[in-house]
Amino acid sequence: MRNSLSFPRVLLVSWVLLSAIALAAIKVKTDHDPTFDFSKARTWAWNENEAGRVIMARTADDRPEEVKSRAEPVIKDAVATQLARRKLVPAGAEAPDLTVAYSLLITLGTSAQYVGQFAPSVPEWGLVPFSGATQALRGIEQGSLLLDMTAGGKVVWRGAAQAEIKPGMTADKRHRLIQDAVREVLTRYPPRK
Repeated sequence: MRNSLSFPRVLLVSWVLLSAIALAAIKVKTDHDPTFDFSKARTWAWNENEAGRVIMARTADDRPEEVKSRAEPVIKDAVATQLARRKLVPAGAEAPDLTVAYSLLITLGTSAQYVGQFAPSVPEWGLVPFSGATQALRGIEQGSLLLDMTAGGKVVWRGAAQAEIKPGMTADKRHRLIQDAVREVLTRYPPRK
């Protein structure tokens, strides 16, 4: 019997599944001002005071300026690409309809599991009562990217993406994670009514 899937098809299916898993690891939330008419917004520009900021809350030796120098070009390029796909153009000399700013927050978090965590709380299962002692504790580095769009000095749209940053991640993988986060956040712009 001949195998129905060819090698290129297997590679394509594998790539799609791995991409879906990677994107599933990015948690996205958005919010917007329901009174703002997004259909009238045609131009955008970065906040003239500061396009973005990086906040790090890991150790006393953190250097947010170094992270910003590496991350900001990737964020700016990804935002410009995604906004162009949504028919928004750079403002040029005129005042923009939307002003964009980003915040990148890198922190440490924990993930804990304990015995019985996933067991139902009914006695029919025959589980003996036990205390929920922690059985697994893991420290994780987390990154959050916020994108704010303002109009008239008021935030009218905000998107947030959060993902785990794996230790030993290469610069290329970090850049792709940022690009994926920006893409996932901006798929929800403009907000649907």
